[in-house]
Amino acid sequence: MKTLCKLTLITAAFFFVSCKQNPAEAPEHKAMVEKHKEMESSHEAMAKEHNDMKDDHQQMVGAHKAVENDSIHLVTEKNHTALLAKHGELISAHKALIEKHAELEIKHASGEITLEQMTSEHETMKEEHENMEKEHQQIAAEHQRITEEDQKMMKEHQEKAKEAESDQK
Repeated sequence: MKTLCKLTLITAAFFFVSCKQNPAEAPEHKAMVEKHKEMESSHEAMAKEHNDMKDDHQQMVGAHKAVENDSIHLVTEKNHTALLAKHGELISAHKALIEKHAELEIKHASGEITLEQMTSEHETMKEEHENMEKEHQQIAAEHQRITEEDQKMMKEHQEKAKEAESDQK
């Protein structure tokens, strides 16, 4: 009878351990995978916007070539260059965060870390991502402000050039 009880206990323990859920099937893990997809989409949008900013900068520099001895435009270009560098750093940091997040997924799916560890690290990364998105929005708004300011200055410059041309006739 003792042997039967021990055998039953061992079988029950084995059954319990063998039926342990795959970490990748946990709802928390699936939610983390979905958040990772959102982060990747967000990153793609940030990277595209960064490329658009670089294109805007090239157009700005090209337009400024027609303006002689205008230090205001040079200051604008310098500010825009600094903003592009800051945004480039943000894009790089965000890419590193996404890579770190992907590693977290792998560690949890393989059972290398516990659900609690994964959840804690994921929350930290999620906060970092949200902060980076806010910073991106601030940079995008500053880019828009600089671009609008430059366009206004270029329009004023063109109007002054037309007036000077009219005065010479």
